Amino acid sequence: MSAVQFEVASEILANLRSAHQTLATAESLTGGLLSGALTDVPGSSDVFLGGIIAYSPAMKSALLHVDPNLIDAHGVVSAEVAIAMASGAIGVLGSDWAISTTGVAGPGPSDGVAAGTVWIAIAGPGMAPQAEAFHLEGNRQEVRVRTIARAFDSFTRILRG
Repeated sequence: MSAVQFEVASEILANLRSAHQTLATAESLTGGLLSGALTDVPGSSDVFLGGIIAYSPAMKSALLHVDPNLIDAHGVVSAEVAIAMASGAIGVLGSDWAISTTGVAGPGPSDGVAAGTVWIAIAGPGMAPQAEAFHLEGNRQEVRVRTIARAFDSFTRILRG
């Protein structure tokens, strides 16, 4: 994780700590890297409750309670599934907030979805869950790392109001 990402993660955790709120993650595309970036910050355990890596559609349904019909209708790389993942993480882990990531890191497309296509969703108190699409350049690892940066940026914007 870059120094900038560490600073942003630290700021996010400090803001949640001062608000007495907690955070969880639901990850597909990032495979635990988002949770790892948060737990790189010392003292994160008082805010970050945990994360669920649900890589396959079956695990998204089993672990995060994403409706299989939603997956069939929209595909795993969609706003609808990203929102369901974030909402599922809140329900399963009992956090105030959740960030989810789903997409195609590459190489190459998957199920007709281009590499670099990413959805990030955020769910939390007093707001309807929000999802945002990104089209990120780079190899598999670069797309995954850039997804974390975009997730932190999106969440920071929401926290700042």
